[in-house]
Amino acid sequence: MRPSRRTVLTATAAAGVASAAAPATAVAAADGTTDRPPATAQRPSRELRALLGEIDPDRIEATVRKLVSFGTRHTLSTQDDPARGIGAARDWIAAEMRSYAAASGGRMTVELQSYIQEPASRIPVATRITNVVATLRGSVTPERVYVVSGHYDSRASDVMDATSDAPGADDDASGVAVAMELARVMARRRPASTIVFAAVAGEEQGLYGAAYMAQQYKDAGTDVQGMFTNDIVGSSTADDGTRDPYTIRLFAEGVPSSETPEQAAVRRSVGGENDSPSRQLARFVRDVADNDATGMRVRVIYRRDRYRRGGDHIPFLERAYPAARFTEPAEDFAHQHQDVRVEDGKRYGDLPEFCDFAFTARVAKVNAAALWTLAQAPGTPRGAKIVTSTLTNATELTWTRGVEPDLAGYEIVWRETTDSEWTHVIPAGDVTSYEVDLSKDNVFFGVRAVNRAGLRGPVAFPAPQT
Repeated sequence: MRPSRRTVLTATAAAGVASAAAPATAVAAADGTTDRPPATAQRPSRELRALLGEIDPDRIEATVRKLVSFGTRHTLSTQDDPARGIGAARDWIAAEMRSYAAASGGRMTVELQSYIQEPASRIPVATRITNVVATLRGSVTPERVYVVSGHYDSRASDVMDATSDAPGADDDASGVAVAMELARVMARRRPASTIVFAAVAGEEQGLYGAAYMAQQYKDAGTDVQGMFTNDIVGSSTADDGTRDPYTIRLFAEGVPSSETPEQAAVRRSVGGENDSPSRQLARFVRDVADNDATGMRVRVIYRRDRYRRGGDHIPFLERAYPAARFTEPAEDFAHQHQDVRVEDGKRYGDLPEFCDFAFTARVAKVNAAALWTLAQAPGTPRGAKIVTSTLTNATELTWTRGVEPDLAGYEIVWRETTDSEWTHVIPAGDVTSYEVDLSKDNVFFGVRAVNRAGLRGPVAFPAPQT
């Protein structure tokens, strides 16, 4: 006999704590409040803690300072000077990535992903744009791919000034340093799925490098199940001098940039504005990276990016890939997109002395926790549906079983429509359908997969199935 609705409500509240293994404590926010861990939170494994312990703030600082030493990394700057300009930066990044790959036993490969951008907005002449892409091939499900990036180009006050010094320490040597440090640490390991570490160019001129990379994946039919860009993750100090060194913002869109008219009609009819694949990805980051292992609070921002700004996650979103952007908690605009100068006694310019490298190392740990768990856990369930062919106060969910050899089963998650986090977890077992004695009209449901090691993947938000 199916359990009563009261039994479901009581049992799932307990299961949410027991099966998800939420951390015992949460990281305190800057205002002194403490977030309660979501019911779906996962404790960091011993393997993950060991990986996080290898992330080195001194190496991150050295990477930032080396990138700054090239004077300018403007996309239109010289590409054949060995000491100055974007070409020198490109070659150094590629050489470093290849040194990491040498320790991978052949699992990591490095390529210069290059093309000629014809004249376009902020590109006055045909210009070679090159991404440095290190790919760590998965050992079990290599077809499933996760991407982390930073952009290595920089700019001065005038976005077309390709000759003045543009150190770009925070924007975005810091993000490149995160991607490179993760490549170094993970190259010696064997992720189940593929992880890509990228330093892209052309961001300041219009997201050109990231758009090219995303289109390459789209044309190849690559199954990119998550992408993170780290852009301006170098400082914990705001323009008023206040510091928030234990918070990182994660921007995640609601209504998908790639949404079709048919998908929009479904969303309007059932809700789901807060349940895009990118929002589920952001919730997953909170689940695995907002804890004592990273020392960070992940503040999810429910929008695609800041006002009048954009980042390298957007081309991935536009191609229907789940993606989100990490950015420091409060920016100081005197130290980004500014000529290096002193004006009225105030120093301007994006220089290393305004960075907090311990903070950036913690941001790298957040990225590492998310990427490594994504790569080791089962993928997001495919074909998740809510059966709507009959009128009933129960909810039947269906999905397609995953191909992972260590797949153990599935869990149903649910929450009130006014809640932002999943609040209840129901173990469903190794099945492809499950009925819950709760009305689909009153709450939101999701499905996530679990492997034999107890790792959970991101939640799939079900569409209606007649």
